[in-house]
Amino acid sequence: MPRLTTVALVAGAALLVRRAVRSRMTTAPLWPMPSLDTPVSGYGRGSTVPRKVRVTRRSTPAEGVVELRLEGAGLPAWQPGAHIDLVLPSGLVRQYSLCGDPGDPASYTVATRLVEDGRGGSREVHGQLREGVEIEIRGPRNRFPLVGSPAYAFVAGGIGITPVLPMLRAAEAAGADWRLVYCGRSRATMPYLEEIERLGGDGDRVTVVAEDESGFPGLEFLAHLPAETAVYCCGPDGLMDAVAAAMPEGRTARFERFTAAATTGGIAFEVELRRSGRTLTVAADQSLLSAVREEVPGLMHSCQQGFCGTCQQRVLEGEIDHRDELLTDEERDDSMLICVSRCAGKRLVLDL
Repeated sequence: MPRLTTVALVAGAALLVRRAVRSRMTTAPLWPMPSLDTPVSGYGRGSTVPRKVRVTRRSTPAEGVVELRLEGAGLPAWQPGAHIDLVLPSGLVRQYSLCGDPGDPASYTVATRLVEDGRGGSREVHGQLREGVEIEIRGPRNRFPLVGSPAYAFVAGGIGITPVLPMLRAAEAAGADWRLVYCGRSRATMPYLEEIERLGGDGDRVTVVAEDESGFPGLEFLAHLPAETAVYCCGPDGLMDAVAAAMPEGRTARFERFTAAATTGGIAFEVELRRSGRTLTVAADQSLLSAVREEVPGLMHSCQQGFCGTCQQRVLEGEIDHRDELLTDEERDDSMLICVSRCAGKRLVLDL
């Protein structure tokens, strides 16, 4: 009996020691960095939680353009300028502006132009997303919000009309003064042209510039707008560059880009993965995402263009060179999208 008692006491003491050690380990700053918050990943944010929707209508509002009506339960509300991510059957993720009615809680509407020499997203939308197909979406998010203003000037090029169209409807409903310059290769390739001309009425608020009829748009009027006029532009880079150049000194327009800023360019830098205890070198011609995935192969990512937010990570130390089109100013204080953004100095520390 004394022997059994001794064994029991020893076993009990060992159990208490193990519990104490485990407690110390889980509260110690290096096991595994529990003093830090839960790691950030854009995939887990509320705005990027996948939701199932079904294609309930497919139409062709212009040559080479497909419009999809997507219906689903519990769709979040949205405002003009917002976009969603389409998670395509192949796994590709592509971003499309919402161009339907924000007052419709049961559906979203998107439109995309077929780009034969693109990265494959538009070809998949045009070729596979038929009525009845179920897909995932994420969002909506809005980096192109319509601010309150007594007057607006809109410039849209081609499929860049999609985020602008709900803005036109909202401006008209609010009784604001607005005008639109809408550019395209030809009238046949310009979606929603009839609706836009109806919104414009019999006045000169809508200027249609079809390249096969009248060449390139004149943007000189932008230099003479009243100070309270909010200027919005979405379209090809050349059009947005022209709008930026036409703005008077000290004033800027709001832009929505088709693609993110280039990820190349910059200098090599070090990145410390604080939770993993590893330090890596990111080459000048290498993305931070590719360098990190060599050490953390399972790290989630998707668009690799700074739009979807899947690769968002918390930054603990270092100066960030933000190159994305997604994060809010508040989010940029302590996080980054590592697919496109870089270090503005020599060293970053990530919560990974």
